[in-house]
Amino acid sequence: MSDPLDTLLCRRLGCRYPIIQTAMGWVARPELVGASCNAGAFGFLAAAVLHPDEVGPAIDRVRALTAAPFGVNFHMFQPGAERIVEILIERKVTAVSFGRGPDKKMIARFRDAGIACVPTVGAVKHAKKMVDLGVDMLVVQGGEGGGHTGSVASTVLLPQVLDAVKVPVIAAGGFADGRGLAAALAYGAQGIAMGTRFLMTRECPVPQLTKERYTRASTDDILVTTKVDGMPQRMIRNETLARIEKAGQLRMLLLALSSAWQLKRLTGASLTELLSAARKMGHAGDMSFGQSLMAAIAPVMFQRSMISGEPERGLLATGLVAGRLADLPSCEELIQGIVREARARLAALGAPLAA
Repeated sequence: MSDPLDTLLCRRLGCRYPIIQTAMGWVARPELVGASCNAGAFGFLAAAVLHPDEVGPAIDRVRALTAAPFGVNFHMFQPGAERIVEILIERKVTAVSFGRGPDKKMIARFRDAGIACVPTVGAVKHAKKMVDLGVDMLVVQGGEGGGHTGSVASTVLLPQVLDAVKVPVIAAGGFADGRGLAAALAYGAQGIAMGTRFLMTRECPVPQLTKERYTRASTDDILVTTKVDGMPQRMIRNETLARIEKAGQLRMLLLALSSAWQLKRLTGASLTELLSAARKMGHAGDMSFGQSLMAAIAPVMFQRSMISGEPERGLLATGLVAGRLADLPSCEELIQGIVREARARLAALGAPLAA
């Protein structure tokens, strides 16, 4: 009898279970990727906040922590993106993930190198476009997801995309346990992708004060804001977000300049490179320059919470699912719990009905 958890996701990416740990900026560092992969998931290293010189050593660090395959996330708008592409091909990572940015030629380069392309999309039209560009699989994130998010719930978006494309689809947005995995498989997905649930694990390198802020959050503490860069983002309410919500144009300009300077110091990117990244994001996403500038420098506001351990001074991107999570399991405990529960739910669905 075939194993319902041995899906195309597992066979194509080489992981034991159909679970992806997503690439959260400043969060999905080698320690988390190694732990999630060792537990049987497929982890993505977040390279979108790294300087190109840091990407190779980060990949090597993951390989020192796990013998399992893993992927790397980046975006084509970041400074040094072309160099990062070469590094990923040279290091022969198993998969790459990204949002909008790479074109058909870039995707073909990865595929020719034997690297699977697994982008994340939040709309049917974006799913179709990525398939036309030649990607291997899609992560479909419903509106419950963290960070930049859409307005269509996973229960609506997932079947829409499954009906529209012929490549394997992975469900994201609101997933955290075995019930969710069983439900995603029942829809026809090949697995689930989780971000917030992996952030809330013991091996995640985010400071404890920040993790505790996540465990205390209720669903009423989580909201979607457009104030940071003009695009909807799901976050936990805190002092910094409250100030941004009330800020006028001058205050937002000062915040942007301050953040740009700090991001320059953190990543080594020049101001010219940051401005160029903002322009590219604006052209690709139909955003104003002000919005794209804020999008380009927003990572520094997340750095304060995810690296510096100051959850009230930084921003706290989150999936809505954080509102029902209050524990910090190890990655092994998390994955084994999901697998046990998913198997139990799938077995119960297959059991004969009582007379």
